[in-house]
Amino acid sequence: MRFDLVDLQLLIHVAEAGSITHGAARSHIALPSASERVRKMEDLAGVALLDRGRRGIVLTPAGRAFVHHARLTLQQIEHMKGELSLYAGGLKGHVRMQANASALSEFLPGLLKDFLTGHPGIDIDLEEKSSYDIVRSLTDGVAEIGIAADIVNFAELEVHPFATDRLVLVTPRSHALARRHRVSFPALLDHEFVGMAATNALQQYLGQQAAEAGKLLKLRVRLASFDAIGRMVGNGIGLAIMPESAARRCRRSTAIHVARLTDPWAVRHLHIYVRRASELPPPARSLWQHLKRHSARPQGASGRMTGRVQMRP
Repeated sequence: MRFDLVDLQLLIHVAEAGSITHGAARSHIALPSASERVRKMEDLAGVALLDRGRRGIVLTPAGRAFVHHARLTLQQIEHMKGELSLYAGGLKGHVRMQANASALSEFLPGLLKDFLTGHPGIDIDLEEKSSYDIVRSLTDGVAEIGIAADIVNFAELEVHPFATDRLVLVTPRSHALARRHRVSFPALLDHEFVGMAATNALQQYLGQQAAEAGKLLKLRVRLASFDAIGRMVGNGIGLAIMPESAARRCRRSTAIHVARLTDPWAVRHLHIYVRRASELPPPARSLWQHLKRHSARPQGASGRMTGRVQMRP
């Protein structure tokens, strides 16, 4: 039975995306070629790996076993590349990392810039996910390192404190709420907000909190960054909830007021998660150690992520 590395990575992408079309796109393979590769894998295995339906694909039990072993194989290759890179500068290491929205925008840019400058042979595949999805990805072997809030069960993972992420209210300075320094989230839900895309992990989290309060979050505008949100709020478009570090940065250039939320969930502790630090490939282990050494301080204003970070939606 012969499968090449492209086959293994393709089926992992298909499984993660729930679609051969999207899996092919992630693998940068034309759809007809991807479909043919999947068919040949099933022929070689002698068993169906995918259940195909109108709404996408689902792994069969054999498919789940295949993906599990494919991930182990690719991880072992990363181990090999990492160790060989100690002897030959030509091979590049690769780290699969996930982070929630706050960590991604406020804490990681400077840290990753410093790391990549000091490690020219390492690339990072960085993906934004919710804290729940990050823990699941680490447990399943999809990611090697994750930064997530302590709102999830992480009993099976190794954990190191990273930073405190406080969510705050941002209002125009002319708004009636600008006289308040502390306010509860449910008391704000009759107002209109400026927020991020519906797929953004922080925006989903705020939507859940609004639903638990029995209301919907009224979003007038959706934007891609906290800086853009701050400018919209400063121009009177609506209110916003964002990390305190982002709000302070926005306050230097826009006419906004910042008030703390009194809700306990508004203060979240971010942690660095790995499945087992001792089993990380050398590139991932180097990044894990770097993040631990430089944790507990915001990095968003000190530099941007440049160079060899591949962002995936």
